[in-house]
Amino acid sequence: MKRLLRAAPAAYGLLAARRSALFHVALAVITTGVELGLVFDDGTRVRVTPVAVTVAAGATLLLRRRAPLAVLAATCAGAAVLVPLGYSPGGAPVVVALASLADRRDRRVSAAALVPTALFLLLAAISSLPVPIGAWALGSYLQTRRRYTWALEDRAATLEREREQLDQLAAQRERTAIARELHDIVAHSVTVMLIGVRGARDVLPTDPEVAADTLAKVEGSAEQSLAELRRILGLLRTRDSAAQWRPQPSLDQLADLVSGYRAAGMPVRLELTGEPRALADGLELSAYRIVEEALTNVLKHTEPSRVTVTLGYGSTRLDVTVEDDGRGGGPGRVALGGGHGIRGMRERAAAAGGSLDARPTAGGFLVTARLPLGDPA
Repeated sequence: MKRLLRAAPAAYGLLAARRSALFHVALAVITTGVELGLVFDDGTRVRVTPVAVTVAAGATLLLRRRAPLAVLAATCAGAAVLVPLGYSPGGAPVVVALASLADRRDRRVSAAALVPTALFLLLAAISSLPVPIGAWALGSYLQTRRRYTWALEDRAATLEREREQLDQLAAQRERTAIARELHDIVAHSVTVMLIGVRGARDVLPTDPEVAADTLAKVEGSAEQSLAELRRILGLLRTRDSAAQWRPQPSLDQLADLVSGYRAAGMPVRLELTGEPRALADGLELSAYRIVEEALTNVLKHTEPSRVTVTLGYGSTRLDVTVEDDGRGGGPGRVALGGGHGIRGMRERAAAAGGSLDARPTAGGFLVTARLPLGDPA
């Protein structure tokens, strides 16, 4: 089937070429026949010379697309040969050649050739002025129409390429958003579960109840992660882009997020400055995910004695900072922009119209996001 589809354009092109060739042959034959009829319509005896000249002039029309100016000269020469011999050519090959010249060549060239051709036909008493002028006008119209068609086809091809590029950009944005969301969910949940399992293993011999409580929290984190993954997979499968299996996290849930990290052993506290208020859903999600990723990085790469998450509500922007005093952090924290986490935070901040700075400090590491406030949700 694929071979047939690939062969279809080639077959269509071959068929079109054959039809074009047949048309040119038919036009040359018909024009020659009309000219022969006009030459001998007064009862003049048919002779070899005028027939040969007429046929030769008609045969040159087969080259009218490749060399229209030469064909026009040849047809005029043929008519000029017949007039002194006492024949009255009708000028059909000349008219066709003139129309072809106007169709295939620049307007200035064809207009320059029209004047001597029309004068020749008029002085040789072959035809009146309206005939060559009409042939030239017809050829010019055909050229204009063809160029207009080409312009439309080129415009359509350009629009199709632009549409494909826009589709690719949209698909890339969707893939980036999905990758960012999956990274935030998996990295956060797996890190918390890993720390919890390690802690449970350490205290299991001495305090089984604490170990069991820690493992229960790990189980809850795993169930929450599975629910988030099901939600994302459900959004990918459904055609309704607005469908959601469960609400997206917001800043109202930030205290629970911090409590979860505190339960995993991180000395983290949440501080609020300014007057908290409802924000746009996308802005709250971005701020929540930035804090989540920053805390995940702290949990993975260092052992701080103090971690502070600060939400600063200003009149025009929301400032989100996560600062820790951890030392000995791994290269994943120092190589800014080299990992998916910091890159994802920057992308979220940029998508909200803001910016993000992540850098080591004298006493640890600092992540600062500045997000402009939009309309309330």
